[in-house]
Amino acid sequence: MELTPLFPFEPTSTEAIPVGPQWIGQVKWDGVRILTYYDGQEVKLFNRKLNERTFHYPEVTDLRSYCRADSVILDGEIIALGSDGKPSFYEVMRRDGLRRLEKVPQIQKLVPVTYMVFDVLYCNHEWVTSYPLSERQQILGKIITPTSHVQLVENFPDGDALYRVVEAQGMEGIIMKDASSSYLINGKDQRWRKKKYYRDLIAVVGGVTLRNQIVNSLLLGLFDQQGSFWYIGHAGTGKLTQTDWRALTERIQPLVQQKMAFVNKPPRAANTLWIQPEITVKIKFAEWKEGHSLRQPSIQGFVDVAPHQCVLE
Repeated sequence: MELTPLFPFEPTSTEAIPVGPQWIGQVKWDGVRILTYYDGQEVKLFNRKLNERTFHYPEVTDLRSYCRADSVILDGEIIALGSDGKPSFYEVMRRDGLRRLEKVPQIQKLVPVTYMVFDVLYCNHEWVTSYPLSERQQILGKIITPTSHVQLVENFPDGDALYRVVEAQGMEGIIMKDASSSYLINGKDQRWRKKKYYRDLIAVVGGVTLRNQIVNSLLLGLFDQQGSFWYIGHAGTGKLTQTDWRALTERIQPLVQQKMAFVNKPPRAANTLWIQPEITVKIKFAEWKEGHSLRQPSIQGFVDVAPHQCVLE
């Protein structure tokens, strides 16, 4: 087996929760999708965009501590908990967004993570992607020993009941999976369906406002299919700390420009500092308002996503 990263199987979005004996429900964990590759000698980690994360998560790279397979490809979500005990995208991005890898041991103590494993693609020198999900989960049960840093994602038979619990806890949502489904590499179809309690997207920062010379809000945009950059809203609330705002103020300095990158002029644009649309950020929001703008956008954390991949749908 070559340690070549693969695009994972993705769920489609749904409003109706499917019912029937073939459907299982799982919590949709708000973290970073990570595939773990082990060829019998070397372990590598890659995210869903095929960016390597091997050195960011030593507790996951230590595969022999939780997996008995001679070779394997695992699929799962790495999460970190916030102060409220719930998965926090902001916290996990403190690990995933780390650029100075010599700081990994320090941040590892500050931000512990858990790898929530939900699938296996390859095991003991054999591809198992054609097997039904139910059989792949049986394989996981045999090869994975849960630890403080690695857990198997639990199945629930009643999707509606699971969604009510997730809704009450204010978590991201659920995924319904057909237990007979094969694993479609670089695929997306209705055998896996996600229903989110809240909506989110990755946006590009096209401008900022300042208070006392420190950035205090972001002007957000998305690209259309023709490459035009459209303003979709302001965001000044969310998870960022004062330290984060100060770091962002430094980060934007080389990106400042005179010309506005948006093709549509934002409201309240006076005193805006325009920047090149290069910084990407995860935004949680209530809904789309008429005219392609976000209602109640909230900043969750900065992400390592190419700006041109942030497209209006």
